[in-house]
Amino acid sequence: MKRSLAVPTAGAAAVMLLALTAACSSSSSTSAASGGSTTTSGSTTGASTGGTTYKMTFIQGVAGDGFYVTMGCGIQAEAKKLGNVTVNIQGPSQFDPTLQNPIIESVTAAHPNAILIAPDDVSASRPPLAAAMSAGIKVVLVDTTLSDPSGAVSQISSDNTAGGAFAFAAIKQLVPGGGQVLVVNTKPGISTTDQRQAGFAAAAKADPKFTYVGTQFDQDTASLAAQVTLAALQKNPHIVGIFAANLFSAEGAATGVRQAGKSGQVKIVGFDAEPDEITALQQGTVQALIAQSPYVIGTNAVDQAVAALTGKPTTPKIGTKFTIITKANLSSAASQAAIYKTSC
Repeated sequence: MKRSLAVPTAGAAAVMLLALTAACSSSSSTSAASGGSTTTSGSTTGASTGGTTYKMTFIQGVAGDGFYVTMGCGIQAEAKKLGNVTVNIQGPSQFDPTLQNPIIESVTAAHPNAILIAPDDVSASRPPLAAAMSAGIKVVLVDTTLSDPSGAVSQISSDNTAGGAFAFAAIKQLVPGGGQVLVVNTKPGISTTDQRQAGFAAAAKADPKFTYVGTQFDQDTASLAAQVTLAALQKNPHIVGIFAANLFSAEGAATGVRQAGKSGQVKIVGFDAEPDEITALQQGTVQALIAQSPYVIGTNAVDQAVAALTGKPTTPKIGTKFTIITKANLSSAASQAAIYKTSC
């Protein structure tokens, strides 16, 4: 059952450090994958200890992103631990279903026992995944999901609605006097960021000290995020806080705030804990980060797939925890463990 995370009070948001296991001990090798014009990266891990060996493919939302790299580390480590699971990792060069879908089709043609996937669109990703399920392949949805997830073994992700509320709680602590708040998001139709936006908006609207001035979309590019942030600050000069729903949104929002001459005045809370975001936190351009648990999502995904393949009970929805990272607690063991990896 998906864990429901209670929204913390303003004071609690600063000290809430939710455990995230992060370790990676398996090695990887690179290979090319087919998929039209899509560029993919691949790796294989795991060794059979005898008996049935299960072949799995992890299809990332986008290749090279630290969130999915960390998730892949968890997947590889769990495969190595089990000993009879091999894993191939692929992903599109951009978070785009038109690039990811050909990879799904290619992987389906190779007929692994299971596909672990972060769908790039709630609707457009459904047809090729439905075809994979019809072919007898077990499908586990990780991070993102589908509008119609029927047939999937399990959905494993953060409680992104609660994550958005956590982001507002962090801004509330940073600016207790209130004011206007803005969301800078990637693009509509991605389940996770849609939920983060909704969670933040609901929490902001429930607090009379704050005025939610809406969401600006950046199409998952830092340059456009900077532009829309600058324009929003010019239109709404009383903005005191910005929630940036992903890495590129956070990078661009920080640039837009700096261009507006409001560094330090407008507080930015970002989502995820990529190395570049940690640098921004250290430099003071971002004041807080909401880190997810991608490693744990990865280990759970392998376990759920193996359970389905061996006829054991599976869990339809699994929620994972967050760690709220600030400059003040960055050196703590919990915060250091929550930082995403660039390799295993």
